[in-house]
Amino acid sequence: MNAKLIKKEGYVAELEMTFTNEEFKEGIKKAYNKTKGKYTIQGFRKGKAPQNLIERNYGEGVFYEEAINILFSDKYEDAINQTKINPVDYPSIDVKSIGKDEPMVMTAKVDVYPDVKLGEYKNLEIDKIDVRVTAKDVQAEIDKELEKNSRLVTIEDRAAKSGDITIIDFEGFVNDVPFEGGKGGNHELTLGSGQFIPGFEEQIIGKKIGEEFDVNVKFPENYQSEELKGKDSVFKVKLHEIKSKELPELDDEFVKDISEFDTLEEYKKDIKKNLTKQKKEEAKNKMIDQAIGKACDNCEVEIPKALIEKRIDSLMQEFDARLKQQNMDIKKYAELTGMPESEFRNQYADIAKTQVKTQLVIEAITKKEKFDTTEAEVEKQIVTTAKNYQMEVEEFKKNLTDDYIAYFKEIIVNEKAINYIFDNAKQVKKVDKKEKK
Repeated sequence: MNAKLIKKEGYVAELEMTFTNEEFKEGIKKAYNKTKGKYTIQGFRKGKAPQNLIERNYGEGVFYEEAINILFSDKYEDAINQTKINPVDYPSIDVKSIGKDEPMVMTAKVDVYPDVKLGEYKNLEIDKIDVRVTAKDVQAEIDKELEKNSRLVTIEDRAAKSGDITIIDFEGFVNDVPFEGGKGGNHELTLGSGQFIPGFEEQIIGKKIGEEFDVNVKFPENYQSEELKGKDSVFKVKLHEIKSKELPELDDEFVKDISEFDTLEEYKKDIKKNLTKQKKEEAKNKMIDQAIGKACDNCEVEIPKALIEKRIDSLMQEFDARLKQQNMDIKKYAELTGMPESEFRNQYADIAKTQVKTQLVIEAITKKEKFDTTEAEVEKQIVTTAKNYQMEVEEFKKNLTDDYIAYFKEIIVNEKAINYIFDNAKQVKKVDKKEKK
């Protein structure tokens, strides 16, 4: 088989594949052996009739379609290598000439990775992000720790207030008729959490243990149930329990219990140090995103739709995996929100396009700057990945394939390109318009 590139326009390549007469006959023989059991010839059991007899009864081209599929499948990778194209999708094929006594010629049209015309990606101006950790930031972290170490206290001598955890029975009615899903017993509800429809939780505030009362609410116009949208309803509620979170005393003893430090002052200093490190990392990532975004804005590239669709598929799979951690999936989520699955894909379209373009630009810069990897860098990446999987390095290495190694190398050179763009950018302090005045 001989292959040649006929033309390449934008991201679409067309190549021609020519099979010799002998190769085509061999393809027909393979097609005969694969499909001969489908044909009925009088005097022969199925699958036993000779090739020429089946062709005489069903026509000379009876095996052509299957032969074409077999030859294309066997030789397409060779054609890719010969023409040096990098396809992103499965091609459409068209047979130009075919016959037992002549070469078989087909063309394949396929989307390929596009050429990227790089613009300026050095000396880019980005907004400098200054990092400052305030006493309020430190206190917010301490409050989280206090919350984590709080205990629930049963309240009996006062009415419910916002922030309390209540245990209630409830049953909902619309026009005095109970509706499906509107009933619950011993349900735990934190007042102010927004778990129930607007207006419900507020009407429990001020009620005491043992009280039975009505809660009057209106279902939102965008509620997921068509039968309840915009409807006025009454919930019969009984309040069984009120609980409140009791926070521990913030002092040196508390610090000793939850950390390696002896004093509150030492603990605060450590929080500030860690927050500063975290915010610096966040600031750097934001500035990196700025630099990469500008490099992408300065380039020209026509992105194949197939690449965007593949990226949307990945984003949908990631979203589905997150939902499954909450015992849900995309189909169920779509039903609850009333949003078709196709709409989810549309929502991801712009994100996918940006991510694909970014990757193409980074790869183009990697090639232009000739970034490469060393054995030590690959080894370091392997060690890091093994630790992430909580595996021994040597055990992890046993499962490594050439594709894995290639993936690790790609991660390394991509990171070099990203750091190169950022390191060569100029950080400019953004001047507030008010300051200018």
